[in-house]
Amino acid sequence: MPLTFNDKIFDDIKKGREKWEKELEKVFAARPERLPRFSTVSDREIGQLYTPADIKAQDFMRDIGFPGEYPFTRGVQPSMYRGRLWTMRMFAGLGSASDTNKRFHLLVNQGQTGLSTAFDMPTLMGYDTDSPKARGECGKCGVAIDTIEDMEDLFEGLPIDKITTSMTINPPASVIWAMYIAMAEKRGIDRKAIGGTIQNDMLKEFIAQKTFMCPPVPSVRIITDTVEFGTKEVPRWNTISISGYHIREAGSTAVQELAFTLGDGIAYTEEAIKRGLDVDDFAPRFSFFFNSHLDFFEEIAKFRAARRMWGKIMKDRFKAKDPRSWWLRFHTQTAGCSLTAQQPYNNVVRTALQALAAVMGGTQSLHTNSLDEVLAIPTEEAATIALRTQQIIAEESGVANMIDPLGGSYFVEALTNRMEEEAFEIIEKIDNMGGMLSAIEKNYPQQEIADAAYRYQKQIDEKEKIVVGVNKYVTEEDIPVEIMEIDEELESLQIKKIHRVKNERDNRRVEACLERVGEACSGDTNVMEALIDAVKAHATLQEVCDVYRKVYGAYRDPGIY
Repeated sequence: MPLTFNDKIFDDIKKGREKWEKELEKVFAARPERLPRFSTVSDREIGQLYTPADIKAQDFMRDIGFPGEYPFTRGVQPSMYRGRLWTMRMFAGLGSASDTNKRFHLLVNQGQTGLSTAFDMPTLMGYDTDSPKARGECGKCGVAIDTIEDMEDLFEGLPIDKITTSMTINPPASVIWAMYIAMAEKRGIDRKAIGGTIQNDMLKEFIAQKTFMCPPVPSVRIITDTVEFGTKEVPRWNTISISGYHIREAGSTAVQELAFTLGDGIAYTEEAIKRGLDVDDFAPRFSFFFNSHLDFFEEIAKFRAARRMWGKIMKDRFKAKDPRSWWLRFHTQTAGCSLTAQQPYNNVVRTALQALAAVMGGTQSLHTNSLDEVLAIPTEEAATIALRTQQIIAEESGVANMIDPLGGSYFVEALTNRMEEEAFEIIEKIDNMGGMLSAIEKNYPQQEIADAAYRYQKQIDEKEKIVVGVNKYVTEEDIPVEIMEIDEELESLQIKKIHRVKNERDNRRVEACLERVGEACSGDTNVMEALIDAVKAHATLQEVCDVYRKVYGAYRDPGIY
């Protein structure tokens, strides 16, 4: 069912447009100033007007369709938010496990419907708090997790069999997940009952975020172990959150975010199939994580294009038969890189618009950044305002009443089509390089992102792109914002805690468990059961990660210029 009208209507549109443009030229001819260049945040040129002529090749059933039906342009659920609102999953992590537990309880009591965990830098890199490499960083950008005791403190009193948990961690994701599973089992909760997500996406680390532990090939092997184990043992868990968020934060365009993220998803799918897994057994548990940036319509088009592209990739490229394998389910976080230290209360408005774009684009869950996030870990007040932003969109704006409210817009449909075409062109380039691992080794995505970031910053410096309060509408006044500070004593307390655990545990048992982890890594045995046994014996995060580093080696970023 094409969206084309008929040749006469298109002739009429062409004639009408030519007449309108002549009148427009007269208006602009009377204005002496140079006309601005209109483009998106990603520097995509935007036309003056969009008409049916811009989407005349579009077929409604093939390209747009209905919510919950292939190609899922309008959403993966038939009822979308009329059936159930998106999960409000505020990112939280500060100081000790007990400190973060208090923040979790606060957010849940304020109406949050899912947990999302931020870890401190030593934890993200696979080091314990007592490591010399960790000094001064304990609890600063998230929660410190060294042993299963910290994991137990982190989720004390929270119904982890009823609420889903997301954990944003990559190199040591398998170890942190093992601690979560072991913690649940110590509570008497079957591993098949727990639900949530580990980010566990190392390819985007090599591309963008740059938290490393082991080289790319063994990193992907460990990820494949988690996919295999989750498919068989933890069926409600999303074993990867394939993440474009950090790709965008590093400076990519919207199309690059889309292409590199789906390119990573293709690579993980290929590795799981090589392991002998059936695509329909594991693909329904893949999830995605996108950035919602400043350009309202570009972001909505990106989300719609992402669903349609992944549906085609899974159905046509990987021959998946289960419609749930074709779904692209995604979490969204508003753009941290768009927040400004100058006039920080402007960040509330930025976040609200970005959250609205995510909702109108059909996200399954959402984190809204706090106004002070560019300065420090959010205060309780700032985090509550960010949560209230989602709740006002959900309960007061009316946008949740309509599924895909911008579907059929000439502009949005044309932009969706254009983003899909350009993103598939990039994926084809990656395929021709031998796949994403090979492209990363050739520094292709890294260089593309660096170039895009440079162009955008140059546009800001030259005031071609405006950032309110930074290069326009600047004020000299410093606006005071309360900053959360982490008590420096926390580090010494955390070190005492980890030393107590090491003194009280059965060290021979720990050594035996770590040896099993090493044997699994050196051979072809799935590492997850050995990891769960190790953390139950109170092996620390770093002790396990040191086994990874010993077997696989440590990765050093080669850098590009």
